[in-house]
Amino acid sequence: MTFPFVTLPNFETYGRQSRLNTGVEAIGWMPHVQTDDLQAFNLYSQQQGASWMKKSQEIERGIEGNIAQYESFDLVPFIYDVSVDPKTGEQSITPASGEGPFTPLWQSSPPPTSPFLLMSNTLSINENPHPQKAVIKTQDTVLGAISDQMLLFTEVILSPSRHQALHDKAPRSGERFEPHASIASPVFDTFDRETRKQVGDVVALFALESFLINLLPEGVNGVYVVVANSCNQAITYVINGNKVIYLGQGDLSDPEYHDNRRNVTFDAYYEDFDIHQKVYESCIYSFLISPSGEFADTFKSNLPIFFAFVIAAIFLIMAVTFMFYDFIVRRRNDRVMSAAVRSTQIVSSLFPSQVRDQLYATAAKSRNQLGSSKSRLRNFVEKGDESSKPEDGVVLRSKPIADLFTDTTVMFADICGFTAWSSVREPSQVFTLLETVYRSFDHIAKKRGVFKVETVGDCYVAVAGCPDPVKLHATIMARFALACLDTVGVLTRQLEVTLGPDTGDLQVRIGLHSGPVTAGVLRGERARFQLFGDTMNTTARLESTGRAGRIHVSEETAVLLREAGKERWLVERADRVYAKGKGALKTYWLVGENDSSDTRSARSSTESPGQILSPRASSSKSSMAKKELPDDSKIERLIDWNFDVLYRLLKRVVARRGSRSQEKVTQRGLKQTVPSYDFDDYTRSLSVPFSEVKEIIALPQFDPVAFKAEQDADSFDLDPATKTELRCFVASIATMYRSNPFHNFEHASHVAMSVVKLLSRIVAPTDEMCEDQTMGNMASTLHDHTYGITSDPLTQFACVLSAIIHDADHPGVPNAQLVKEGSRLAVHYNNQSVAEQNSVDLAWNLLIDSAFENLRNAIYRSPDEMKRFRQLVVNSVMATDIVDKELKQLRNARWERAFHGKHADSERDDINRKATIVIEHLIQASDVAHTMQHWHVYRKWNERLFQECYKAYKSGRAQTNPADGWYKGELGFFDFYIVPLAKKLKDCGVFGVSCDEYLNYALKNRQEWEMRGEEVVASMVESLNDA
Repeated sequence: MTFPFVTLPNFETYGRQSRLNTGVEAIGWMPHVQTDDLQAFNLYSQQQGASWMKKSQEIERGIEGNIAQYESFDLVPFIYDVSVDPKTGEQSITPASGEGPFTPLWQSSPPPTSPFLLMSNTLSINENPHPQKAVIKTQDTVLGAISDQMLLFTEVILSPSRHQALHDKAPRSGERFEPHASIASPVFDTFDRETRKQVGDVVALFALESFLINLLPEGVNGVYVVVANSCNQAITYVINGNKVIYLGQGDLSDPEYHDNRRNVTFDAYYEDFDIHQKVYESCIYSFLISPSGEFADTFKSNLPIFFAFVIAAIFLIMAVTFMFYDFIVRRRNDRVMSAAVRSTQIVSSLFPSQVRDQLYATAAKSRNQLGSSKSRLRNFVEKGDESSKPEDGVVLRSKPIADLFTDTTVMFADICGFTAWSSVREPSQVFTLLETVYRSFDHIAKKRGVFKVETVGDCYVAVAGCPDPVKLHATIMARFALACLDTVGVLTRQLEVTLGPDTGDLQVRIGLHSGPVTAGVLRGERARFQLFGDTMNTTARLESTGRAGRIHVSEETAVLLREAGKERWLVERADRVYAKGKGALKTYWLVGENDSSDTRSARSSTESPGQILSPRASSSKSSMAKKELPDDSKIERLIDWNFDVLYRLLKRVVARRGSRSQEKVTQRGLKQTVPSYDFDDYTRSLSVPFSEVKEIIALPQFDPVAFKAEQDADSFDLDPATKTELRCFVASIATMYRSNPFHNFEHASHVAMSVVKLLSRIVAPTDEMCEDQTMGNMASTLHDHTYGITSDPLTQFACVLSAIIHDADHPGVPNAQLVKEGSRLAVHYNNQSVAEQNSVDLAWNLLIDSAFENLRNAIYRSPDEMKRFRQLVVNSVMATDIVDKELKQLRNARWERAFHGKHADSERDDINRKATIVIEHLIQASDVAHTMQHWHVYRKWNERLFQECYKAYKSGRAQTNPADGWYKGELGFFDFYIVPLAKKLKDCGVFGVSCDEYLNYALKNRQEWEMRGEEVVASMVESLNDA
């Protein structure tokens, strides 16, 4: 059942009871019919109209004393408007038309005796002010004006005879032609005030004197009541006992007693009187009550009334006071209870239940010993808080909460490679990984009865057998460690889609050791439950000497596992671990019960010192010379991550375009209409990318109107065809990359991640933002600060896309070698930036393929957008050629002119020149971002580049052995390119804290390479020679 197609089968039962309880004469239900539902409702009325009238008439006929005569009649087959000829007064009906809503009278109580009014659009009735219109504005109950039409409608529904009989029963003047009014109340589709929508009205017709019946006891006569409203209407009644007599229109009360008049208003119902009267066109009623001479003669003293009012006022004040006091007390109790609940949750999360109970007991005992609250307050004022002061400045008075647990197993779990991984991520991404992994650990610990002690950085510490002693603590901890190991592998691969490349390669390294620990609450600032003892030290040593993706177990834990019948879980480690004060330790690998016996024997026979193979890690030899390419699953995760980044940016492009065209973006995105422009002419006019490099790319100016109108990109999705084409495009680009150790799709993803990070830092220059700025002013300031880069989503999309495609089909040798070999590509591109131009052309030809029409329409919709997008991609990709002397000289000259030179350009050209050079340096820095990141990240990509160069040398595509000059070459690379580039990032002033971060890492890596570089080169050469 959906509105407006709603018919209440028992409407008369409810309506009659409401009429008897309230005194109204008729009640009607008017659903709101929108224009789209008009024809359907007309058909619905023909199907349902007869049934509800028949049932309502049967109920009325069965009521004793009913005098209504019902005859069968047909409803008007459509909703109609009622109009009145101002000259003749004749009424006519026409089918409802125009914009909705339409409010037909659909059901009434009592059921009508004629078809008139049923299906009439009551909003079309000429009544000013109109109560239903006021209801639509106020979304609340509204009293209508005094109207003769209300009397007419009552007569139509009741019939004149029945209406007269209704008046004859009441103790009033008995005339049915007395003033009538209406009251309209909205009907909503739900009770939720936040999401409700008005779907109809319930309107009741009543005689105004019905409010005044039975107000006074018999014998009290002569009270005038003037019913007035803000619609300039007034009528007068006189009340004699329980009878009401209508005197006429206007104020007919006795002026002699107006000084004693009391004005009872009904405006307290409204929050703002003027708004409801002037804007919502509501009629606000008031009763002007005054005595008459007859009433005054009845009483010779006003004291009783005076005292009555005083007593009533005192009672009201007392009631309000008690209500206010009750509110204050309840609010205070709620705050105390809320604080207590939060404190309990915090304490429960920090301390075991036994320790928590002991803390509470100690606190209660301390309060009892210190006496009453007044004495504690007096002692605090006179002597200070001595209970927390150490005696002689050293020892606390109270006994510490600590105990020795002899049978425990402790686990240390550390995420290998986390430091290097986090160095290239945003803080929010770092915490996303830690929260996801540690929340999973917490869930497993709770399920297996393991107590989480703490997390220190990326190290997770847990214990079994403490604080709740348990016999099989080693077995419990072993199962917990295995579950954690498996969970990390699943989570990191899932998170790689959102956190970027290399996330799926993260593994956890776990150490387990069994023995006694001292556990307790270490008091002081931020007190917490901690473990101490040699067991903790040994466990930390086992963890640090373990392997990624493995669980390292001590001899003590292994003995307990054997006693528990879990010997099959253990594989003895071939070499020994040395611990301070303990010497060489015999240790084991925990492998679980799912590993086969063949796998165990293979491991035990082939394992050698320093080389431990993990069932959960890669089973291939960790040799640089035999480094395998990423498996298909990793490539798929990289594709998913790149797609996700581009998709979010593409939605912003669509949202921005919609805000400029004032076109609403639905949850399915903008409607993809085919542009009327012919892009083929521009495509055919393109030459080689090298000749298209521009000194100035014009970015859009800031548009405050479009900014305010821009829709949140997270509130809608693009159409499925565009999403599918975008992912296919990214996947196709991935297939264009060759199996190079360095210039591969993983490198492109790493560069894209750096671009995204730098763009995010551009968006938040904290030194330029003011907290008191409005959103519009903040966006304008950000636009000026970043030379317009942040105001144009298309620019950001082009930067990230350029990073993804910049090394597509890279042959694994430098451009100089391709020129020397006279390759076809070198000839075609005039021996200039061969690999870079080839990458641009391959990606662009793929994009303009007919299979990606929807994707192109989402990226650009006009020739100007297409041209700007092409220029951004060409400039960005060509900027990655740092060897071409001509391009390098042009870039350096533009940099000097943009940031240090004096020039006569227009202000707009000056800003666009800076934006262009900043974009080029952004992609350059991202292309060599590994040199400005953590040492481990730098070492990883440096080894891959060395392997690629060595592979070219071995295949005869390089004249010299790269090992001969690799050490000094890297120093020169740092001194003459990396460090100056990092300083340029800082000089342009738009990258926030990333400038200092990149420069600091570059200087540290340069220093580390200077100290260890020769050793690193020797180890790489040795690995290659051993291959």
